[in-house]
Formats: sequence, structure tokens, C-alpha cells
Amino acid sequence: MLKIRLSRGGAKKRPYYHIVVADSRAPRDGKFLEKVGSYNPMLPKDGPTPRVVLKAESIAEWLRKGAQPTDRVARFLSQDETLSSMVKWQAGNNPQKGQPGKKAQERAEERAQREADRAEAEAAAKAEAEAAAAAPAEEAPAEEAAAAETPAEEAPAAESAAEDAPAEEKTEA
Repeated sequence: MLKIRLSRGGAKKRPYYHIVVADSRAPRDGKFLEKVGSYNPMLPKDGPTPRVVLKAESIAEWLRKGAQPTDRVARFLSQDETLSSMVKWQAGNNPQKGQPGKKAQERAEERAQREADRAEAEAAAKAEAEAAAAAPAEEAPAEEAAAAETPAEEAPAAESAAEDAPAEEKTEA
């Protein structure tokens, strides 16, 4: 299959492209059939020298033979008056172009989860502090009475439990 595509030339960080007709299986800068134009992206868009130079007759002949232009070359051809009737170029629509990648989305979700957990913990701590501040003022007489009775009852039970525990450990060992 024949393609009309760009072939890169020029120095490092100073690109210059030849518009060539080549077999689609050939390497980008490799073997080609014919040079049909050039593209110099380093020139200003509205300068005295055009950025894109096309051999319209040769390109029209190759299009009739079945050569397919790449997206960038089709854009150039659609801007030329003589070739615009032969080539229809439409801007692609990629609504997901601006979205972050999969890993970035995962990191954002983890960050949001940590923030939600932190906010929940702060709210729980605040509610607990408010409850603790309100509870002693309201329940102070009831707690004092319960505290006075409880240690006397729990002390013998705690001692007997402490005596029983080492005996059970010795028998198990």
C-alpha cells in the first residue's frame, strides 16, 4: 500500500521534513518512490517563505493511483486549493486526550480516600472530645457514686482472678 507521508531530515532539534510517496512497510526515513514536497516547521506560520511546499501535479497523480496520505499530510493537502477537492481532512475528536493516565487516576483516588479518612477521624475525635467535655458536667454525681461502690466489689474479684491465672499457666505448661 502506498502512503504519502513525512520523512524527517535536519539536525537535532532542527527538524525538516520531506513529503514523500513510499511503501507503507518502508521505514520512516528509508526508501521512498518520489519526493513530492517539503515541510519546515521552524519557519513562522505567516512568514514570507511558506512552511509547506507541494508539487500538486505529482501528488494528484499519486492520489489517483491509490496512495493514501497520512493525517498530517492530508491536513496540508486540504489547505492547498488545487488538492482540497481530492483530499478531505477532518480534525479527530479525542475527548479523553486531556484526562490523566491510569496510574495518576489511581493516585488521585488514594489521595482522596486518605483525605476522607483523615476528615472522618478528625470529626470522630472532635465528637469524642465534645462528648467527654459534656459528660463529666452532667454525670459527675452518678459516676462518683458508682466509682465509690465498684472498687470495693472488684478488688477481691481481681485478686482471685490474679491468683487463678498463674495456677492455670503452671498446669498447662
